[in-house]
Amino acid sequence: MTQPGEPAQPPQPATPPFDPNAPHQQRPKLRPVRGFPYPANMPDGKQVVLLGLSDARQISPKIVVLAPAAGEILPHMDGTHDLDQIVQKVGKGLSRTIMEQLVAQLDDAGLIDGPNFRSMLKKMQDTFDASTLLPPAGTADFGDQLYQQAPEEGASDERKGEIIREQYKKWFDQWIDAALKDAPDPAVTDLPLAIVAPHLDYPRGWINYAAAYGRLRVADRPDRVIILGTNHFGEGTGVVVCDKGWTTPLGSCHADTGLIAAVRRRLGDKAFANRYDHEHEHSIELQIPWIQHVFGAGENGEYPKVLGALIHDPSVNNGESYDGEGVGLQAFVDAMREAIAEMPGRTLVISSADLSHAGPAFGDQTAMAGEEPRAIEARTKIFQHDREMLELLVQNKPSELVAAMAWMQNPTRWCSVGNLVAAVMITQPQTVRLLNYSAAMDEQGNTMVSSAAMMLE
Repeated sequence: MTQPGEPAQPPQPATPPFDPNAPHQQRPKLRPVRGFPYPANMPDGKQVVLLGLSDARQISPKIVVLAPAAGEILPHMDGTHDLDQIVQKVGKGLSRTIMEQLVAQLDDAGLIDGPNFRSMLKKMQDTFDASTLLPPAGTADFGDQLYQQAPEEGASDERKGEIIREQYKKWFDQWIDAALKDAPDPAVTDLPLAIVAPHLDYPRGWINYAAAYGRLRVADRPDRVIILGTNHFGEGTGVVVCDKGWTTPLGSCHADTGLIAAVRRRLGDKAFANRYDHEHEHSIELQIPWIQHVFGAGENGEYPKVLGALIHDPSVNNGESYDGEGVGLQAFVDAMREAIAEMPGRTLVISSADLSHAGPAFGDQTAMAGEEPRAIEARTKIFQHDREMLELLVQNKPSELVAAMAWMQNPTRWCSVGNLVAAVMITQPQTVRLLNYSAAMDEQGNTMVSSAAMMLE
């Protein structure tokens, strides 16, 4: 299944025209892009692997597919070199005509800075600000995949929605039963202060989603849920708070406007300045269906209200924002604790956290799969590192986790140090329990991502 965030739109075969009068095409400035292998069949039947490029900020939905050799051209597209200078620097048969075609493709896809990209950006921002709810993205993709497992010929949109909701319930319940069948404590009645769950796509992360959320099926219902996520694609350099709710195929969780206002009074508009980072951020959205499934709609027919915030990595700049301009971790924690204290009712905090990212896809030399000594050693080191870092959380020592990650420079690429630490600092639990730990890996071992289910009480 496609992980949320992966490009779904195929490349466009028509080559857009180059505009010799456009200054931004004469000195192209490549925006942040993500490269990925793109298998393709050639006319002679041979399969080759090309270079796919997509928008790292996920503002543009388009992708561009290039010959792998184009990777040598892209670093020179920094806005300071014109096309002839790039041709001269790269050499190797590169021509002005090829450069013009490449620039035109990238511009059409919004991957270089210019009027087309800025038009895409404004459209996204206007759409974002026009609604109080963010539309489903990854959860809708998963729903479509579920529907393909139980399609009905001629089903109306309404009926299709019913089938998707039924499938969501079926799979979530099956995963919960499987995750907790041998657990000595499969349920809690008192709502915990916080839980930790992954933000992996469901097929890879289900066991830890289920291990955390499944235990809450008979717990007290929260009046609000604060979801702390990871800023994978956005521009925010510190904590980025969202002023929207979220919609999924199961329904809508509206924003907790009272809590949002309390946070804004303390942190100002700076905390919301990069709110557009939430537009395509899956680490928040993927928690919403579990909240809806486990807690259901209340007496007023509504799901619990939510507040989402993306937390930066506090091990990079001692907790402050990366550039000193954004909201730092401690300021956010203090504001959130004070704001929660003002609110009536029960609050649940969710740390949406993935841990290590290992394998050749993330820059490692060794594939993680197999029983060769190198692979076993590599996996063992990652599991040991994860356990040692998780133990610092279990011991309720968030500052020591940050210090350890800063000293070691986050060697296995934990992507959620920030929201894990923030959850502990905000809730100040008496106990932190590790419920389950696991890692998901593809068959070749190119990617391995670990995660955990935890409970803070």
